[in-house]
Amino acid sequence: MQNTSIKVVGLQKSYKQLQVLKGVDFEVEKGSIFALLGSNGAGKTTVVKILTTLLKQDSGTAIVNGFDVASKPENVRQAISLTGQFAAVDEILTGRENLIMIAKLRYLKNPRQVADDLLIRFGLTDAADRRASTYSGGMRRRLDIALSLVGKPQIIFLDEPTTGLDPEARIEVWKIVKELADGGTTVLLTTQYLEEAEQLADRIAILHEGKIIASGTLSDLKKLFPSAKVEYVEKQPTLEEIFLAIVGKKEGK
Repeated sequence: MQNTSIKVVGLQKSYKQLQVLKGVDFEVEKGSIFALLGSNGAGKTTVVKILTTLLKQDSGTAIVNGFDVASKPENVRQAISLTGQFAAVDEILTGRENLIMIAKLRYLKNPRQVADDLLIRFGLTDAADRRASTYSGGMRRRLDIALSLVGKPQIIFLDEPTTGLDPEARIEVWKIVKELADGGTTVLLTTQYLEEAEQLADRIAILHEGKIIASGTLSDLKKLFPSAKVEYVEKQPTLEEIFLAIVGKKEGK
């Protein structure tokens, strides 16, 4: 358990008559990037809400940073940060003021210094004293991730972090995510972009109709894909082909 940041066993959740999670199991190693991949409505955001103490599961256990999310939510919250699909920045405030406000809310010493360090790290120094409402989508997302790093959380949850971003801004966010993991932060990201999981993740789990139907490294998942019969060179399947083959297999049952 020492090397495990997140451990999920038998997670179930229903909304009225609709069962969204039907027994989800996975583990995330410390300092790794774990991608939860699935179509819209697969249950990705529900998993994240449970792991970040925003929602209670019906059954099953979820351990985050050594603490049970249901019985020790306060301990879990101290170790994590969450960035959702929509940037949680205050548009009336400047980038610097947003960061100072969060640093004060987290009772950090030298909130101004904390803000300055993050502005430099995320390439926002030139725009620091502009209102966040004037930021581009990519800048707003960078500020949003910077806000979630105030206080140096050990685990960061990114729920569809690049939704609505243009390709350039998306690549920028990918670079930040890789740097976080290189620095020892555990990253769990949900995405419906197959390329994003392919580019970033150490391990990938495919969530389909409330269950994990395949998980492992990209090369593990490639082994689930029928090998191509080519005379000269064996074609490597893309994650998109693997995903569609696995999901199609389940639907065809």
